[in-house]
This record gives sequence, structure tokens and C-alpha cells, in this order.
Amino acid sequence: MAEKPLAKSATSKSAIPYQDPHAVRDKKVNNLEMAIGHEVRTLRKKLGITGSDLASATGISLGMLSKIENGNTSPSLTTLQALAQALGVPVTAFLRRFEEVRNAMFVKAGEGVELERRGTRAGHQYNLLGHIGNNASGVVVEPYLITLTGDSDIFPTFQHEGLEFLYMLEGSVQYRHGDKLYAMEPGDSLFFDADAPHGPEVLEKLPARYLSIICYPETVRKR
Repeated sequence: MAEKPLAKSATSKSAIPYQDPHAVRDKKVNNLEMAIGHEVRTLRKKLGITGSDLASATGISLGMLSKIENGNTSPSLTTLQALAQALGVPVTAFLRRFEEVRNAMFVKAGEGVELERRGTRAGHQYNLLGHIGNNASGVVVEPYLITLTGDSDIFPTFQHEGLEFLYMLEGSVQYRHGDKLYAMEPGDSLFFDADAPHGPEVLEKLPARYLSIICYPETVRKR
């Protein structure tokens, strides 16, 4: 049985995620004024122009532009038209953030969609636990529940773009990533670059079940 690597969680301060998982967004962000202001500021910075430049190009005072970008005032349609022309976008571009729909998908136990994937040929059962199509993040996330039984073959050569996260639920396997083997038991997790060959190499205790969450840029799916 392969030993678990000693340096399983050597996390340095530089590797700490910048996102706060418990952050609460200001309720004002859902207001139309805040949404418009956010888009104006984002588009201006994308063009690399200063507030003074934009104010000069539109005939709006710098103070008024600051109020608009901070969501502290409701700009008139004439003002929005002037900003749109200066930024080279349609007026509707300022409403994008306000009108975006944030989706969620709930799947009851046992109701995941069973899919045919490369691993099913080796007797690996894939159940898709949820899917959200086009979204504002630009990232595709595919969460699967994978089940291995006595009929499953070893297949340590999966390889695809993106990142993958595994979380062991039941049973035990030795999982290969590149040139390393990881002895995975319930509660263990593995997060890796999926472009390296990977997959279960030794099935030690069956049935084995684990979550597999694959993430990749939406552009990959559109190729």
C-alpha cells in the first residue's frame, strides 16, 4: 500500500485564497445605481482612461462622474448616452450587472444524471450532480459522484484541461497523478492540474465512491 505523501498541505501565506468565503456583499450592489456605477468604472478602467478624461469627453463634471461610479446618484438617460458614446458601448451595457440572473441547481439524493464519459468504458459510474450553463464567471464547473465496483478497471491515464478536486467518501483507492500515488481513504482530498495523467491505479476497498469536481475556462468547451 502506497504511503500518503508527507507534505499533504504545505500551504504558505502566499497560497491563501484571496476570496473570503463568508463575505457579505453590500445590499446596495443590487441597486440599479450601483450596477450602473460599477459598469461605468469597469469600462473606463478597461480603456485605461482617468475619471478626468471621461468627464472631459462627456461634459459631465468630475464630481458628478464620481457620484455615478459610486452609485450615489441616478444618472439621466442623456448622461448615460454621453457615457455610452465616450466608452464605445451601447447604453444597455450599463444594465448588464443589474439584469444578470444568478442560477442555482438542487439535486436530490440519487437523482444525479448518469453520463457516458471516457471512464464509463472502464466500469466507472459517473453521476453529474449539477450544471450551470453560461454564467458571469467564465468558468465551467462539473461536479460528479464517481462509483467504482468490482467490475471497474484501473484507469490512471485520464488527461484533460482544467483543474480537478477529489473528495473520498467511501472505500479506498491509490490514485495516481503524474508520477505520484496517493492513498485515498474517506475524508481525504486531492486537488490537481488535470493536464497530467491521473486516475485510480489500485482499487483497494470496494465499493469506492468519491466526488470529482472539474473546473475549466468556458472557452475550452466552445472549441
